[in-house]
Amino acid sequence: MEDDVPEYPDDYRSGYVALIGEPNVGKSTLMNAIMGAQISIVTRKPQTTRTMVLGIFNSDEAQILFLDTPGLISPKYLLQKAMMQAAEQAIADADIILHIADLPKLHKYEYKVDERLVALLRESGKPCLAALNKQDRVADAEKKEARNALESTGVFKAIHPISALLNEGIDPLLDELVTLLPVHPPYFPPEHLSDRPERFFVSEIIREKIFEKYKQEIPYSTEVVVVDFKEKKDVDYIAADIIVEKESQRKIVIGAKGAAIKDIGTKARADIEKFLGRKVYLELHVKYREGWRNDKNWIKRFGYGE
Repeated sequence: MEDDVPEYPDDYRSGYVALIGEPNVGKSTLMNAIMGAQISIVTRKPQTTRTMVLGIFNSDEAQILFLDTPGLISPKYLLQKAMMQAAEQAIADADIILHIADLPKLHKYEYKVDERLVALLRESGKPCLAALNKQDRVADAEKKEARNALESTGVFKAIHPISALLNEGIDPLLDELVTLLPVHPPYFPPEHLSDRPERFFVSEIIREKIFEKYKQEIPYSTEVVVVDFKEKKDVDYIAADIIVEKESQRKIVIGAKGAAIKDIGTKARADIEKFLGRKVYLELHVKYREGWRNDKNWIKRFGYGE
């Protein structure tokens, strides 16, 4: 007996949408809102997203493959350079580019649109839309000014005011994205939410807790590597290394009598169990690799860049 093969309408659409914008404008929040699940980690700090993350959205008429990307910056070290390569690769892979702009920030800077971004979008040759995020935090007059500023660039087919956090304006945005997608069968089975393995999401959840706990230096100097992941009958066993750049950072992450690492582990384990839907025993170790963010071998080993 042959396996049942799903049938799709002749006008079914499927394709890639790159989410592009500056750090902390709400790209990951928007993708999570669309997906109805946390695919990308979100914190109040910029540059939380370090690599391209795929989120697979399915409807009766389309499959949209969202590429969440690191915020666009001028890189200062090799890790940031690898992050920008991920954003550039997303633009190259995408069928559509969705630029996410921060409405309050546009107002603050008198509606000046980054010329480098405009040039990047224009050179891509891809259809571009814009989402004016955080519309709940500005007046209508400010929304109009922001819309006018983006329209004046001539690169956007449409501009949608939204609030990713409050889930406002997202349905019309999705409807328009679908109309721009190529006619194509789905790339992934409908039950898939991403192409990333569970290990990736576990490491990201741990890194999220580090971003939430510490301020300036430590979150940006930290990498998380899952070194063991065993699924067992009652409780999964997960061991992960937290990598920092300095011995002094290692001591801070461990904390007095291990209090800090215990707090990170407790909070991370709760979210990992929620994500996996299973009980977890989480073991964390802190190690330091001097200057890893500027070492091409460590960058490659941790899965960044080419």
